[in-house]
Amino acid sequence: MKDALQQAVMLELSTLPPYLCALWSIEDQESDVAHAIRRVVFDEMSHLGLAGNLLTTIGGMPRLADARTAPKYPGPLPGGVRPDLTVFLSGLTRESLDLFSRIEEPDDPVTVESGGHTSIGAFYSAIGEAFRQHPELITGTQQIRRLMSHHGEGNDVLEITSLADAEKAIGIIKEQGEGTAASPDNPHPGEQGELAHFYVFRELFHGRRLIRTSENPDRWEFAGDAIPMPSALPMGTVPAGGWETGGLPAPDEETRQRLVDVNLQYSEMLRFLERAWQATATADMQRNLSAAVTRMRLLVEPSQLLMQRALPDGSGRTYGPEFRYVDP
Repeated sequence: MKDALQQAVMLELSTLPPYLCALWSIEDQESDVAHAIRRVVFDEMSHLGLAGNLLTTIGGMPRLADARTAPKYPGPLPGGVRPDLTVFLSGLTRESLDLFSRIEEPDDPVTVESGGHTSIGAFYSAIGEAFRQHPELITGTQQIRRLMSHHGEGNDVLEITSLADAEKAIGIIKEQGEGTAASPDNPHPGEQGELAHFYVFRELFHGRRLIRTSENPDRWEFAGDAIPMPSALPMGTVPAGGWETGGLPAPDEETRQRLVDVNLQYSEMLRFLERAWQATATADMQRNLSAAVTRMRLLVEPSQLLMQRALPDGSGRTYGPEFRYVDP
């Protein structure tokens, strides 16, 4: 169970960099598309907190600050989820939106599209069954608490002290990503009428709102109002090993230093987050958690500045953050 929940922590973490690259590339951060992706990002942050609490409540400890196990891009999702996918970092494009929806895709969506591979929901269903078989393992130790919903930033991260708490946390993670078998709606929304993540990304991919089909009210199709794609900075796809090892001409010194600084800030964020779960005093836990959140916010401006610096290959594409963990 500890191994599976460590994979769950890394799975939730691995979705954040691609979603953030797409979000930060959007030039109008007040657009409907930016708001939709930002809501998903906040949900994923709260899912990361819940996954970490599921691990610590059975005596484990999240390992986030480790160059050997940190997510690498392009690369697979942790936990054997969607093994056919290669997750990459780029700006907002139809290709990246298609990737995001494939990450979140349920095994049995209410739309006609289906890939039929191992889903995030199936992964968490197996974890839920393990908790039901071993509820005595739940101790309620080392639990992070953060009230996010009051600020419109995803769900609250609450303590896991009982089987009911564990089942609720797993339900939130599954249903916010995939919806339910009967509906594409997010049953735990921050806003009324919010869709589950898979359907949010498919709406953006198709450029149309999801509506019920006229022939069958239990079926849905992307045939509603148009959703215009916003203008986005043309961030290229980060190559394996980062921009300096991807076969491109070397970046100039200012760009290289910006890439280093963003990776250092990201790495420090992961270290603060790891320390939050390790802290023995509530005050230390909250201080480290707040420091991690601050580091995340400090990544926005330098990442967007990188997206304004042209790649030296004449492609018209730009640099962007690599989200590579580096040891201190």
